[in-house]
Amino acid sequence: MSKNLIDLLAILDLERIEVNLFRGKSPNPSLQRVFGGQVIGQSMVAASRTVNGRLAHSLHGYFIQAGDPQIPILYTVDPLRDGKSYSTRRVTAIQRGKAIFCIIVSFHAEEQEAFDHQCKMPEVSPPAKLTIEELSKQPIFREMPTCIRRYYAPDRPIELRPVEIGRYVGQKINDGRFHIWIKTAAKLPDDPALHMCALAYASDLSLLDAVMARYGRTLFDGRMISASLDHAMWFHRPFRADDWLLYAKDSPSAQGGRGFTRGLIFKSDGTLVASVAQEGSVRARL
Repeated sequence: MSKNLIDLLAILDLERIEVNLFRGKSPNPSLQRVFGGQVIGQSMVAASRTVNGRLAHSLHGYFIQAGDPQIPILYTVDPLRDGKSYSTRRVTAIQRGKAIFCIIVSFHAEEQEAFDHQCKMPEVSPPAKLTIEELSKQPIFREMPTCIRRYYAPDRPIELRPVEIGRYVGQKINDGRFHIWIKTAAKLPDDPALHMCALAYASDLSLLDAVMARYGRTLFDGRMISASLDHAMWFHRPFRADDWLLYAKDSPSAQGGRGFTRGLIFKSDGTLVASVAQEGSVRARL
């Protein structure tokens, strides 16, 4: 079994302490703070383990304060509702007796309807043309910061293949739209709920970077200070998180120290599988 698969499953495999109470750990205690996608994914796992026969269709959460990666996180689940078609769960992530994250996850019983439409997937280069071998042939690749090259490291639980790599060396994107192919680094079990939790984990990766795309900057720029404030996600159609998915991102607005971002996630065949929205604190360092 690959190290990547063990890492991702270890992140998402919570310990059940009591009814509606779970404990999760962080994979890298040396980080400054807990990765936001981790608490989103772990919260989804906690909520999903209290619902039978239904899959999540949406989540809405708030980051309350930074998490400490050196200590475990407790997840308390409040079963708010179990109706005929929908179930609702509220999950609070706690460290040192204080909430660091709170989320509401809604689950839906499968049903068929007459209405079915979606946005068209943007036309971009496929992931096969964005490998490290192909990108290393481009002169611009040698200018990319080391932290960006880490996107291609083999020890990451999520593989990332950015499409517009020029923005990592200062190129501006006038309309602010950019795209990243994502997938888990190794195959996951055939559990639809687990694939949703894995995608929820990945959905926070580089999302606030959409605010910076118009300015030729990234969140790795030492002149910037950023933090996620909230996160919302909607699941539309079935998918596998271990297949390549296109994450199309943009930022319609930024003002007053806050930036709003959104994303659409597509299967490689063009099927829209999820939508994401997030607002974050984005400030220039004084």
